[in-house]
Amino acid sequence: MIVGTAGHIDHGKTGLVKALTGVDADRLAEEKARGITIDLGYAYTPLAGGDILGFVDVPGHEKFIHNMLAGTTGIDFALLVVAADDGPMPQTLEHLQILDLLGVSRGAVALSKCDRVDAGRIGQVTVEIQDLLKGTTLAASPVFPLSAATGQGVEALKAHLESAAASLDTQAVRGGFRLAIDRCFSVAGAGTVVTGTVFSGRVRVGERLLLSPSGLPVRVRGIHAQNRPAEVGRAGQRCALNLADVEKARIQRGDWVLTPELHQPTARLDVRLRLLPSEGKPLRYWTPVHVHLGAFHATARVALLRDEPLEPGSNALAQLVLDRPTGAVHGDRAVLRDASALRTIAGGHVLDAQAPARGRRSPQRLEVLAAWEQPGLEAMLTALLAASPQGLSLKSFALNANLTCEELNRLLDAMDLRRVGGIRPVAFEHEHWSALCRAVLETLSLHHVTEPDSLGLNSEQLRLRCAPRLDRAGFVEVLTVLFSGGFCARDGSWWHLPGHEIVLAEKDEALWQRLFPLLAAQPFQPPRVRDIARSESLEEGAVRRLLSQAARLGRLHRVAHDHYFDRAAVAQMADIVRNLAREAPDGAVTAAAFRDRIGTGRKLAIHILEYFDRCGLTRRTGDVHRIRSDSLQF
Repeated sequence: MIVGTAGHIDHGKTGLVKALTGVDADRLAEEKARGITIDLGYAYTPLAGGDILGFVDVPGHEKFIHNMLAGTTGIDFALLVVAADDGPMPQTLEHLQILDLLGVSRGAVALSKCDRVDAGRIGQVTVEIQDLLKGTTLAASPVFPLSAATGQGVEALKAHLESAAASLDTQAVRGGFRLAIDRCFSVAGAGTVVTGTVFSGRVRVGERLLLSPSGLPVRVRGIHAQNRPAEVGRAGQRCALNLADVEKARIQRGDWVLTPELHQPTARLDVRLRLLPSEGKPLRYWTPVHVHLGAFHATARVALLRDEPLEPGSNALAQLVLDRPTGAVHGDRAVLRDASALRTIAGGHVLDAQAPARGRRSPQRLEVLAAWEQPGLEAMLTALLAASPQGLSLKSFALNANLTCEELNRLLDAMDLRRVGGIRPVAFEHEHWSALCRAVLETLSLHHVTEPDSLGLNSEQLRLRCAPRLDRAGFVEVLTVLFSGGFCARDGSWWHLPGHEIVLAEKDEALWQRLFPLLAAQPFQPPRVRDIARSESLEEGAVRRLLSQAARLGRLHRVAHDHYFDRAAVAQMADIVRNLAREAPDGAVTAAAFRDRIGTGRKLAIHILEYFDRCGLTRRTGDVHRIRSDSLQF
């Protein structure tokens, strides 16, 4: 169990930790010289059952509240220290507010320095403390009168802490590994070491992780968990990780060490925000604040997701727009302080860590956030599926919910939904899946009515009209289901309804039979419209109309203006592009290499490659083209 101290300066937090553990948590020379805690201190003591009780000792001075916040997030148990002679003081209240906003519900109050007062004063301050705790998550916390100087009452508190540690609900470790870095230093002969609280998951010696938000890869050379050497560190522990492949200067407090799959830095967090009742005025849209999350600290703006200001004591949906990115997942707790960083004003828990910049107040977006507020993963996923007619990205869901692949698959297997593969797998509620299939058929039907001389639409045209947020490989599953059920048909690259076909008029068919050999004779460099018209002594407009109609019939591809290619030739050129990509070490296809392979001029080769870009076979990056892994064409 990790115990975090809290309370006003000079109320005896560090002395009490020393009395409980024998360890002086003040490690800095300045702290010893000034007699106050400035930064986070750590102490550990073994328990009878073999476990370790860890303490995070925080500074009580208001100037160091940012350090207190860095150490408090992630604790299991709060130890609020109040001096009997002073009674509750300003930082007693602010520290209690922070613990309440962080949702810390297990705790105790150490009424310190009882050797300096009489029994009447102890009783009076006890009542004041109990009144202060009312309405907070720590309302039921017991009060222990004690003195670290004389030892009075210390054993009773220690016994209570041991009992609390024994009854701590050790839930199964789940999710990817996340450690909030609150300290970084170098050890001679070992290198870079970071310490922090493990928020989720587990890590083993030798495992490769990432620093976030920088994205630097690191390797875990060694682990100390709860101040002991270990092969594994897990959620709920304080860990020190000896990291290879990174210098101390590249790391700062507030960074995360995490499983690579969780590295997706964000500067926008959609949260459920609660304004403290003690605030004297409402919180308005775009108010500047300081945000603390884990050990991370940044300035931000509050974008309320409603028109009205947030009244004191109330809560509302909001988006925190940070001035720099951090790592976060659903359920993380954030504490907000005012623009001058003089007082704590609000707190919230993260609903969606990948919040959009646009449409954040739209009805559909608010429905998604309401889904993220459902209790339990299955209820969340059910509500999210209902709010996602275009399908729910399973990768995004797993990232925000912090689910491993195994955990996600177990959840999906237990639910009645439609899964669609692809580069970005999605899931559909059955009703939405049926609606998407109907939309495809209705789109084809409308196209046949509005353009009766067109054979149909290619898969990319259909995807963009019916499911633009679904990736190409996922959309092909929709088409495959419809095709296998006999609901639609395919002719080359064109999809159409069964029974739909068009033919050329007899006169046009005769002209087509006359002109097609000219195109087929030079499949990779067919003559242009004006050249065909000139060679056959035909009107250029008539040739253009015929070839355009042949393209709508699916017999040709219009690659560029007046450049029509036989569909068999286009399929051959697509295979050439794929082969060039396989042959290239980096998978890049250049216009020069493609030109040489098909034996045309550079300008025409570029036209063809750009056509493949538009159709979704390739993607242009700089001066090269790469095969799209989700390509459906040709």
